[in-house]
Amino acid sequence: MNRTRVGIVGAGFMGSVHAAAWAACPQARLTAIVGGSTHPPARLAEEYAMKACADLDELLDLVDLVDICVPTDRHHEVTVRAARAGRAVVCEKPLARTPGEAADMIAVCREAGVPLLPAHVVRFFPEYAAAKAAVDAGVIGEPAVVRLTRATFQPAKPAGNWYLDEARSGGLPLDLMVHDLDYARWIAGDVESVYARSVRAARPDAATDHVLAILRHSSGAISHVEASWAYPPPTFRTRGEVAGSGGVLEFDSDRSAPVRPILRAGTGSGEMPLPSSPLAESPYAVQLRHLLDVVRGAAAPIVTAEDALAAVRIAAAVGRSIASGRPANVEEVA
Repeated sequence: MNRTRVGIVGAGFMGSVHAAAWAACPQARLTAIVGGSTHPPARLAEEYAMKACADLDELLDLVDLVDICVPTDRHHEVTVRAARAGRAVVCEKPLARTPGEAADMIAVCREAGVPLLPAHVVRFFPEYAAAKAAVDAGVIGEPAVVRLTRATFQPAKPAGNWYLDEARSGGLPLDLMVHDLDYARWIAGDVESVYARSVRAARPDAATDHVLAILRHSSGAISHVEASWAYPPPTFRTRGEVAGSGGVLEFDSDRSAPVRPILRAGTGSGEMPLPSSPLAESPYAVQLRHLLDVVRGAAAPIVTAEDALAAVRIAAAVGRSIASGRPANVEEVA
């Protein structure tokens, strides 16, 4: 079988997540990886039999597809270089730090004739995909109100925590909330305006952040989107509700907890293991297999670069609304 040679740019947390997902894709061949001083590529290169490259140029010479897993502020630079080398691009969300950079990435990839595919993995989580399919099938009629919550702890790194540098990450709205901003638009259509508030805007000295945003869709629907970095580790909760003219759909991670073992006293090492369900496939593997099918011409994309650009614009409007204290028009965000 002719397998697509995949190169990963970024050897940190997301690089490791994507490497594991690509390893489960039979049509992909993990070929090369490049890291940085904070996360050298040697460990992942050895684990997945990839070549650890000294720089991006060396990686581009070895692969057909580039998977970008570096901090958000580097997405534009790496995408442009990969596209001009004629390589297909998969880019971890958000597509770019700003709408202008995202639009330029799309234009460069279009000019180069290469695919640009955003990794918005929430569209591939089974509960989110099932809710979307039910809405499309008319199960609840026309969507009127969407409520989405994504609540976890603030990212922590031993050094150089770029997540907390809003100039690099875009902060909570762009790094975490963007998942649900994209999903709300997928469910209820284009977003015209946003009104948002945040804890950190009200209290700049706050150690965490929590954002609430109200989206007004062109269809007339309203979305309430909540994102939080205020929970203690290892909490990660997600909830969703879609109310329509004919009913309501709901999903809640607290009601679908993973399988947990119950051990007899005195057995094992005394540590509680955290097994995964044997029936569950990683949404990251589902996502990357689909994106590779798109690159190979075997599928139409579930999420497009234009969708990802729209999500970045909505997130930017959230930031503008937080800063001004007033609603922000999405189309006016550059």
